[in-house]
Amino acid sequence: MSLISLLIALAAERYLSSSAWQFSTLYQRYMALIKRTKLLADFKNSTLQSYAVIFIPVIACYFLLEQIDNALLYLIASTLILIVCFGCMKTRDAYKSYLVSALKGELTSCELQQLQLQQDKNIASMGFGQTMVWLNYRYFIAVMLFFVLFGPAGALFYRLLTTVNECANDQETSEVNKADESVETNENAQDNKSRQEVCQNNQQLLFWVDWLPVRLVAFGYMFVGHFSKAMPVWLENLFEFEKPPSKVLIAVAQMSEDFMVDAGDCTAEPCLLVKLAKRTLLLFLVIIAVLILTGILS
Repeated sequence: MSLISLLIALAAERYLSSSAWQFSTLYQRYMALIKRTKLLADFKNSTLQSYAVIFIPVIACYFLLEQIDNALLYLIASTLILIVCFGCMKTRDAYKSYLVSALKGELTSCELQQLQLQQDKNIASMGFGQTMVWLNYRYFIAVMLFFVLFGPAGALFYRLLTTVNECANDQETSEVNKADESVETNENAQDNKSRQEVCQNNQQLLFWVDWLPVRLVAFGYMFVGHFSKAMPVWLENLFEFEKPPSKVLIAVAQMSEDFMVDAGDCTAEPCLLVKLAKRTLLLFLVIIAVLILTGILS
């Protein structure tokens, strides 16, 4: 049933563009519920509460699905969860807007859209094509892997963890604005320090969650691209425990594709890397299908 859910979710994700199907919309409602009920209201200042914000919905999802005895209902429920966890309409719209601006020659607009997307996703500064590679991993391949290995609750866990880390950027910006508006007291300074520690702990958790999947996906990029060119880079980063996962994946992806393009064409790299990312996604879908059909995965 996992394979059926994957195929349906991948087909439906592109067409279900309503905000009701977007994970960000449901996450905002979840945050509003926390504020309204004051349950875990201090999660921004407490690592334990921050983890609770992530794990409570995951545990609830797991136990609720375990209560479903009907195979068809379980399939429908797990597929709906996967559809919500897949993709990000904001990222897709940013990619389309970037290409439109690039084709019009509006390079300043391209740079602004690139910076805005990276700020919204709380990721390091990198090329737009590199950003697409990383977000394709985060919103599709990683979610797919966690769904197949750990079920719908696993996909929900990964998406919640990444969203909490993305929203940390908005929290930090808000705190800076508050500090500018008023004199910072010792209590405010302590709160800021606590929030920074919580953000660092969440980022560290995400680092270890991504460590192995990133190397598996990087091997996929190498397999569908230039294997001989990318292999040394993959081996060099195989046992790297300090390098951010995004840099590991991007380094291998770039070596897996040739960039024999006009240096003035800012659409070339993103388009080539997005095509490479799509081939890698299809590769993992095929591998998962084979593993499920042979009974290795359920």
